[in-house]
Amino acid sequence: MDSDLSLRARLRALPVFTGELPQFDTDAAPEAPLPLLVEWLEAAITAGVAQPHAMAIATATREGVPSNRTLLLKDVDTEAVWFASLSSGPKGSDLDENPHAALVFYWREQGRQVRIVGTVDKGPRAVSEADFLERHPNARARAIAGNQSEPVDAEDAGLATAKQILAADPDHVPDAWTAYRVIPTSVEFWQAERERDQVRLRYRRTDDGWTKEILWP
Repeated sequence: MDSDLSLRARLRALPVFTGELPQFDTDAAPEAPLPLLVEWLEAAITAGVAQPHAMAIATATREGVPSNRTLLLKDVDTEAVWFASLSSGPKGSDLDENPHAALVFYWREQGRQVRIVGTVDKGPRAVSEADFLERHPNARARAIAGNQSEPVDAEDAGLATAKQILAADPDHVPDAWTAYRVIPTSVEFWQAERERDQVRLRYRRTDDGWTKEILWP
């Protein structure tokens, strides 16, 4: 590494995309965004993209103080994008005060990004319970053990207690475990292209359904 080069210069010299990039025919895009999201997810899975279900989710307090983190997509249906978390943690607290979120999927191997903005509500309890029981036992124990994002007790007594709870009742689900639905109001699909730089297609929800718009790069 040339120590004479500034960090800015080294960053600008880095390659952005390598390999073949998929084509994005915006004229063939469906009338609603979630079928296209599923199509892109399937393409990412088939192409072997690393963690195609990873998504960043931004929330904010009532006062507008933002917070962002990455978690895993759980499902996409005809109306919503799903994730799960403890309602007692920071995400849940934000969403209780301000039930809106922004999501970002980024598949660097394909030069693709999807941005979603929408309202958030809680799914049926049965879905939350099923999701929790599908988690690894260690993940379930840690969800039961302590308050999310709080300092870990040096004794880790909460984790030992949680494991005892699961040993006695393998179907135990904490009340705070929640499956959330993000109901989109705006969805943008972004595709990098060698010659055109990028293609952006945005869906906006209207009273009559969805409006599609091509955006400037």
